[in-house]
Amino acid sequence: MSATAHAPVDDHAHDHGHHHKETFVTKYIFSQDHKMISKQYLVTGLIMGIIGIAMSLLFRMQLAWPGESFPIFEALLGKWAPDGVMDADVYLALVTIHGTIMVFFVLTAGLSGTFSNLLIPLQIGARDMASGFLNMLSYWMFFTSSVVMVISLFVEAGPAAAGWTIYPPLSALPMAQPGSGMGMTLWLVSMAIFIASSLLGSLNYIVTVINLRTKGMSMTRLPLTIWAFFVTAIIGVVSFPVLLSAALLLIMDRSFGTSFFLSDIFIQGEVLHYQGGSPVLYEHLFWFLGHPEVYIVLLPALGITSEVMSTNARKPIFGYRAMVASILAIAFLSTIVWGHHMFISGMNPFLGSVFTFTTLLIAIPSAVKAFNYITTLWKGNLQLNPAMLFSIGLVSTFITGGLTGIILGDSTLDINVHDTYFVVAHFHLVMGISALYGLFAGVYHWFPKMYKRMMNKNLGYVHFWVTAICAYGVFFPMHFVGMAGVPRRYYQNTAFPMFDELTDVNILITVFALIAGAAQLVFLYNFIHSMFYGKPTEQNPWKSNTLEWTAPIEHIHGNWEGEIPHVHRWAYDYSKTLPNGEYIIKDQDFVPQDVPIQEDEEELHH
Repeated sequence: MSATAHAPVDDHAHDHGHHHKETFVTKYIFSQDHKMISKQYLVTGLIMGIIGIAMSLLFRMQLAWPGESFPIFEALLGKWAPDGVMDADVYLALVTIHGTIMVFFVLTAGLSGTFSNLLIPLQIGARDMASGFLNMLSYWMFFTSSVVMVISLFVEAGPAAAGWTIYPPLSALPMAQPGSGMGMTLWLVSMAIFIASSLLGSLNYIVTVINLRTKGMSMTRLPLTIWAFFVTAIIGVVSFPVLLSAALLLIMDRSFGTSFFLSDIFIQGEVLHYQGGSPVLYEHLFWFLGHPEVYIVLLPALGITSEVMSTNARKPIFGYRAMVASILAIAFLSTIVWGHHMFISGMNPFLGSVFTFTTLLIAIPSAVKAFNYITTLWKGNLQLNPAMLFSIGLVSTFITGGLTGIILGDSTLDINVHDTYFVVAHFHLVMGISALYGLFAGVYHWFPKMYKRMMNKNLGYVHFWVTAICAYGVFFPMHFVGMAGVPRRYYQNTAFPMFDELTDVNILITVFALIAGAAQLVFLYNFIHSMFYGKPTEQNPWKSNTLEWTAPIEHIHGNWEGEIPHVHRWAYDYSKTLPNGEYIIKDQDFVPQDVPIQEDEEELHH
């Protein structure tokens, strides 16, 4: 059904202002309002982020000072750190749960869940999502999976421990090690619920963007944020079911005696009865989601950056159509490159060269985005607020992290650094830090829309500069540790004399990591304090063009009083002038999307 077909019903929304009285439960807990659900996603994501970052600080301390006794280890890890010395099993468990939480619970749900929910209805001019009920269900399934993941930390044998990719046979044999027991089962259950949540959310976002755009909002007038969320949701729908199948087959191997991923297994000289399975099949299933997942994490951050950067450079985004095309190209290519994670799994070298080719192709749309961001900044009237700084920081880490991807995407070069800290450094910069910067940029930029107050700008500056310096301080030296050959996931390298000289580098990395962790406390304080005591916001604090700033500051059911605004132009008419050199709206260097095209004005053909 087209948007115009039901626009008259929606436009005269006399009933929206006098919505039925909401109780505490229907407003704050089981809410079907997209604005409240986005806050629920954000707060849940931040809580999971605190857990994930805390874990990384614990294992960084172990790497810097292996075998040392720390009272905090004993306090937090209990029996897993006798006398304050970290146990080898729990080290791997911490790495596993840290990766899982940060990739899925913070950067997938926390980023897409928050901003897709907040912005899709507000920026396309819709009253709410296509299905408020499915939206609520999606959040509560995410919440349930988060709870299950946290519960798995407290089971007796310890949480899942096989790396965040949970390759069999470690993950498929409950008796293989302590972290293969109940903790692994809970990990799989949590991920199955998470995938269901993600699919429900994604379907909702897709239907909303296709069907509920306001009058005049053609696809080529959509802000780039919405393009990014829309394509991200499509990638999710295509690739998440494959991970669900991998998880279900793994549950069967573990609990029902099947042999999908197991064959010829010996434990302490005893032959197990499993025959005919292949652990490489699991790798294929996992990475068929695993690589698109990188872009599920990254594209929303790039979309947010496009919006924040254009607004704060007071310039139209450079190359709108090229930006949309690059999002679509990245989405397509992301589904045909998964084999580059498996170059040393005994893959046919010819197949390796095919995956190398498709992987290197992704550099083209990625470079288009990077150059377009730089060109958008060029000669702009830059407003360097915290959101803008994080957006510029994202472009920096996207480029530096992406360059090492060219090395890892080449099958011959990858063999030398596969499974070393070089890989860790690469994907943390390009996916972890970049997406985190996108999340922060989005929070600083849309906080006034979410909480009706402004965040403290000076604390934002402290947060950005300390985080930016420390992020490079952590991951830049890590490339050299990887090139020296230090393997990932080893809880100490003291058994290898050739790595002794790298001890100081590991200490340096850990010191930077601890300072970066402390900087996030500044953000948390700013976030929570501003929620209650921040300066009340005006309706359009950043002088932005998109529709969400035309909605009233007070959150109302249905987003707009009376008629939904109609759209007459694209979202990026900043600093636009008439032929006589005057601004289109007197003394105002921006033109919101709901302002009609004037007689002597030329519509920008982007």
